Amino acid sequence: MPKTNPSAGEKAIVVEGGVSALSRRKFLSYASVLSGLLVGASACDKDDNPSTSTVNLGSGDLGILNYAYALEQLEAAFYTKVISSQYSGITSAETALLTDIRDHEIAHREFFKTALSSNAIPALEVDFSSINFGSKDSVLATAKAFEDLGVSAYNGAGKLITSPDYLVLAGKIVSVEARHAAYIRDLISNGSFADGTVVDANGLDKSRTPAEVLAIASTYLKTKINANNLPTS
Repeated sequence: MPKTNPSAGEKAIVVEGGVSALSRRKFLSYASVLSGLLVGASACDKDDNPSTSTVNLGSGDLGILNYAYALEQLEAAFYTKVISSQYSGITSAETALLTDIRDHEIAHREFFKTALSSNAIPALEVDFSSINFGSKDSVLATAKAFEDLGVSAYNGAGKLITSPDYLVLAGKIVSVEARHAAYIRDLISNGSFADGTVVDANGLDKSRTPAEVLAIASTYLKTKINANNLPTS
């Protein structure tokens, strides 16, 4: 995942100190398409009592998009912290590639936020107290868990999406998440990028339901997420 500069005429999106790999032109184009598809969709339910720190993802395709947005928020926050508080002994190559991943996750998060507009859930409050950001082992183990979780989440949500346009967008994002997962896995143990813990006997990536994914992700979230209205089949 080598870093590249934006081409002439394309202004890169600068977010949280990182330059997104997604150009502003492409970003706005994709967001415009998704926003157009969302016209007429009802807004997700938000908890009227902020003290409960609970958000409702909503239902149907809109709920699935907010589900993806929640996961991208979590990953973007994690990699932003990884780069701002780098672990001991990090190499220049690791810094460059982890920065690329951070920029991708931020671009994904901002894409969903922009496209969902008023239908988007609010910013989630994360809890990374269980992660030692000064330790390479702790950071990479968490990155592996997040990336494997993200891939399985998109795989599991695909069958719940009714709009072909949304499904195409999800497919484009999950392929990037899988590239991240492969890099992180090989950084930990060379050759483990597609071992039996994530790829089954049929050569297919494993998948998880939203309930299974959010049960795992909740360890790293202070905000509680209500996914009761998401489709299940």
